[in-house]
Amino acid sequence: MSNTTDFFEVLYRNFNDRKIEQVIPNMTENVKWANGMEGGFVYGREEVRTYWTKQFKQVNSRVKPLKIETDKDIVKIKVHQVVRDLNGNLLSDSIVDHIFHMEGEQVAEFDIANIE
Repeated sequence: MSNTTDFFEVLYRNFNDRKIEQVIPNMTENVKWANGMEGGFVYGREEVRTYWTKQFKQVNSRVKPLKIETDKDIVKIKVHQVVRDLNGNLLSDSIVDHIFHMEGEQVAEFDIANIE
């Protein structure tokens, strides 16, 4: 990946701005994506789109990358994650690790770790 930091900063900015149609093409067709709300995973671009659409109707989550580390095709990003209900009430404020497995220039798998 040519510039990992720029790639993920744009990805997170588009997610925070709810521009999911600009995020999803950066995933493989059969991406494995962590379901942070219900547990487990969703599989494929369409399931990620459905998951995010449902999530955005229930909560307002914002993630800010703090530190990006790469090791071959794995990218680990420490993020500050703030989740509020749709009335603005704070549900969680935490630092977590987002782990991305890349296939070339696309995300093949996403997981969440070290939830504080």
